[in-house]
Amino acid sequence: MQDFIAPLQNQFKAHANPIIAKQQKAYLRNQFDFYGLKTPLRKTLQKPFLAATQLPNKDQVTPLIKTLWQKPQREFQYVAQELAFKYHKQQAPTDIALYEYMVTHKSWWDTVDFIATKLIGTYFKTYPDQKQAYVTKWLASNNMWLQRSALLFQLKYKNQTDTTLLSNTINALTDTNLFFINKAIGWVLREYSKTNPSWVTTFVNHSSLHPLSKREALRLLK
Repeated sequence: MQDFIAPLQNQFKAHANPIIAKQQKAYLRNQFDFYGLKTPLRKTLQKPFLAATQLPNKDQVTPLIKTLWQKPQREFQYVAQELAFKYHKQQAPTDIALYEYMVTHKSWWDTVDFIATKLIGTYFKTYPDQKQAYVTKWLASNNMWLQRSALLFQLKYKNQTDTTLLSNTINALTDTNLFFINKAIGWVLREYSKTNPSWVTTFVNHSSLHPLSKREALRLLK
């Protein structure tokens, strides 16, 4: 594990930029520390570590991701989630527990949205029988980020969208005033409107959506 992390950490430290780090920290409301690596540079620095020939065995991935997730600099969480996606074609039924851990620890939109759309979204296509149980669990959790994940995992499903599950999930959350939930409702509806505008229009017209959700949902339809 240290063979993976230590050289990566040395690269990040060598290219750290305190001025950018301060700006990045402020952008995420001072919740996380940063090395100050802009995305293109970070991706360049991490590329050798995420190369297929350097990837650890699948059974080593969960502890490695959790170790990266516990590090203070936000860049390590970005590497961890992209590392997890390297194994999306090898997902096992138990991987959902790792994704829940990632969503509920050091939670903010910048990681949760990646996990929901790229990891959880792929997982539920692979294991569709798990979908309903976890969405029900997350809606009842009172955890805003799990609830946002329940909304967003279908963001890129297009014609594969389960509209019954989507409508039930949205209707379960329409009483909230939480910005990140209402924004996600509008976002997933707006994205689906590219595939099925009539369904979205009908749903919006027959639902009691927050004004933010409604405005975002119909943005492409006006």
